[in-house]
Amino acid sequence: MNIYVRLTEEFNRNGLCAILSGGQAVVLHRLAFMSKDGDWILRENEEAASRILSVLEGYGASYRFGAPLDVRWLSGGWSAHFEFKHDGLRVRTDFVTRPPRIATDRLARLWREQESRKPPCLGIADLIESKKTNREKDYAVIGELARMLAGVEDRLKQSRSARELVELANRHPDMVAELKGQRPLLATIAKGTDAVEVALDAERRQFMHANERRLAAYMNAASQWQAAWPELSRALEGMSLSAAHREIVRQATDLLPVSVPGGLP
Repeated sequence: MNIYVRLTEEFNRNGLCAILSGGQAVVLHRLAFMSKDGDWILRENEEAASRILSVLEGYGASYRFGAPLDVRWLSGGWSAHFEFKHDGLRVRTDFVTRPPRIATDRLARLWREQESRKPPCLGIADLIESKKTNREKDYAVIGELARMLAGVEDRLKQSRSARELVELANRHPDMVAELKGQRPLLATIAKGTDAVEVALDAERRQFMHANERRLAAYMNAASQWQAAWPELSRALEGMSLSAAHREIVRQATDLLPVSVPGGLP
C-alpha cells in the first residue's frame, strides 16, 4: 500500500479528520503514477492535531520548517511540515486546515461529502482550485483534471484548452453568456482560438501572481521564525516528536504571528 494512503487510513481510524490532497490526490485520480510527498486537509480541532502527531511520532517523524501543528496557527492559514524515513525513502507530510482557494462554506460541505469515501481525498473541482499555484507544472495537471469534469458549466469554468472552450461555446452559447462574469476570458471566445490562448496565458499568470503574493505575506510574517529555525532545529535533534512539538509551540508563541493580513482565504 502507498505509504500516504496508509497514513490516511491511520489518521482516520477513529473518525474522519484528514482528507488527502495535493499530488497524492492526483495519483488517486489516476493522473499520475507517484508524488514525492503527501498533503492533507485536517479538521480544525485539537483532537485532529493530536491524532496526527501521535501517528507521526510512531513513524519517528520530525518537524521541517513551518508552523506548529497547532490549531492557533492552522486557523490562520499556516501549514505544518514533517518528514521521516520509511523503507529507505524520505516521506514528507504537509498539513493545513484552511486550504487556499477553497472557501469556508465549501470546506464545510467537503467534510460531509468525504465521510464515506475510502480513502478520503479531494474531488476533481476542489483539486483544480488547490492546484492554482505559482508553479508552471500545476497548470498542465489542471488541464488534465478539467477534462475529467462531467458538467459543461464546470468545464467552461476550468478548461485550459482554447480549442475545447471554443467548441463548448459553439454548442452552449447561452451558458457562456451567463458565465462571463465568473470567468472573464470566456468573453474572448468570439474572437477565435488564438485570442482564447492569449487569455488563458494571462489568466494563468494572474493565478500565479496571486499565489506568489499570498506566499510572500506568510514568508514576511515568518522572518523571525525562519532566522531562529536553524538553531532550534539543532536543539530538537534526538527529541521525540511530542517533546519537540511542545518546544516549537513555546518558541513560536513569541516569534510566529498566528494571523497574516491578506493570507486568507
